[in-house]
Amino acid sequence: MYEVTIETGAAKGLRKLPKETLQRIAQELRSLSQDARPPGCRKIVGSENAYRIRVGDYRIVYRVDERLNRVAVQAIGHRKDVYRW
Repeated sequence: MYEVTIETGAAKGLRKLPKETLQRIAQELRSLSQDARPPGCRKIVGSENAYRIRVGDYRIVYRVDERLNRVAVQAIGHRKDVYRW
């Protein structure tokens, strides 16, 4: 079981999402508490513990801390903008 935290930048990204997309992303965030590396997640190149999940044209970028059993969501947004954090 993982604790999922949403950082400030990701929370701002959530507020900007269309309602339908928000529901799909909320479902993915809930599933991260069970499995920090679900099928379909990709490791971000050049980072030791950062991953991304694709939800349509949107991405959830997060880091996993195995020592604390924590998933820290760093960015949520459209694929063209999300990697600029």
